[in-house]
Amino acid sequence: MMNELSKKVLEGNVRAASHIIRNLEDQIPGTDEIMRELFTASGKSHIVGFTGAPGAGKSTLIDELITVYRKKNKSIGVLAVDPTSPFTGGAILGDRIRMMNHSQDEDVFVRSLATRGYMGGLSKAVGEGIHVMEALGKQKVIVETCGVGQQEVDIINHAHTVVVVLVPGMGDEVQAIKAGLMEIADIFVINKADRDGAGKLYQELINMIAMSSKEGSWKIPVVKVTGFKEPKKFSQDVEEVYNKIEEHHKYLVESNLLSSRIRRKAAAELNEALWAKILQPVLDDLNSSGEIEKLVDKLVSRDTDPYTAAEKVARKYMK
Repeated sequence: MMNELSKKVLEGNVRAASHIIRNLEDQIPGTDEIMRELFTASGKSHIVGFTGAPGAGKSTLIDELITVYRKKNKSIGVLAVDPTSPFTGGAILGDRIRMMNHSQDEDVFVRSLATRGYMGGLSKAVGEGIHVMEALGKQKVIVETCGVGQQEVDIINHAHTVVVVLVPGMGDEVQAIKAGLMEIADIFVINKADRDGAGKLYQELINMIAMSSKEGSWKIPVVKVTGFKEPKKFSQDVEEVYNKIEEHHKYLVESNLLSSRIRRKAAAELNEALWAKILQPVLDDLNSSGEIEKLVDKLVSRDTDPYTAAEKVARKYMK
């Protein structure tokens, strides 16, 4: 018999979806059963990831992009990943007002998530949250990462299309791209392109793309978006971002690359599920028993090393 919350989500109930995502974040027992029921109804949405440094204007950009999608009558889900409070474990920015233009729109569901200390700025709850959005019937699911720098490449494991947002004048942006973002970007957006340095950044990106492009592959576009203080031009530029996102999705489908991205996403989710079922219980047990502190003491005093300690733990739990 299907769980009542699962039923409500499949019927399009946003309150039930929000409840489940909260349970996922808090690791409430029994949530895995709900996710098993929702998983079969997922997998039909186009997932778009937005990443970039803090202050790049990702939220404002996404807010306007939602407006474009709604004009096309698309149902939208947004997962906004925020930094985690070291004290509460919750999303520091989770209570801020996001995407106010769409707060009354029943076809737009925006949810903040905490990173919970996971590398890459994303948590296991993100992948599961995407499945909830898909089961809810959202045609487009947008994942906005919190912008923690060079570790933002983790978005590639969740999104079909990755949009990297840069802003001129925020330091050596191209150097940051060389450290990993260049490899994951499907679309570059130069936001606040009315600022000084936008032309230089644009040309540097074009040159880098030309050097790394392979014949017959997707040519990464660079879209310049004027600051939102010029509303008409800003809207027109975001419409171009929408066009490039749709072009990329079409390219993935026609070149049969979408299936490989779906497979990569599934492999990442399996890895996360194995971590949660195998390694996390071991870590929890070591913490609750105080064994972790004892091992740390031995490492500090050089009575053992991390490799020997790890082998000892492995032998104990993996008989």
